[in-house]
Amino acid sequence: MAIESMDKRTFSIKQVAERTGITVDTLRYYEKIALLPRAKRKENGHRVYHQEDLDTIRLVNCLKKTGMPLEEMRPFLKVSIDADMGDYPELVEKMVQHRADIVEQIASLQQVVDFIDLKLAQGKYRPSDCEVEGVYRSRSDGRKGVPAPAPFSTAELRYFSAAPSESGH
Repeated sequence: MAIESMDKRTFSIKQVAERTGITVDTLRYYEKIALLPRAKRKENGHRVYHQEDLDTIRLVNCLKKTGMPLEEMRPFLKVSIDADMGDYPELVEKMVQHRADIVEQIASLQQVVDFIDLKLAQGKYRPSDCEVEGVYRSRSDGRKGVPAPAPFSTAELRYFSAAPSESGH
């Protein structure tokens, strides 16, 4: 149960951890590196959090799930949750770039999945299978117009090959 104060509801660090899914140790760490503001304290030294703190912690958690580094989150945390992002074009640009980076990662991972699917379907490795056209002709979802990813390098081919590598690993 939340600690009740005269003016608004407050929460202990344990309650915040339970409500946000972030561990107590992580909350303390975020406070230590000043990602989160220093929590108010009761007379006995225990941290006290308010709903606004939970909202900020949830924002950190959401940004973290996108793969955004903690340092890059700081500018987003300085802006009010109710702020109009149109008033912060630099933050919009950062988010657009972060999104583009994620889309690029997805495309790269899709290339790996396509190669694995091809290996599973054929049961063996042939160097010609790793050409971009060979990978995309084998797509089962029928998508067309997908930008062609870079072909696999020789090192990448050895990594995916069922044959032992030249180094013996």
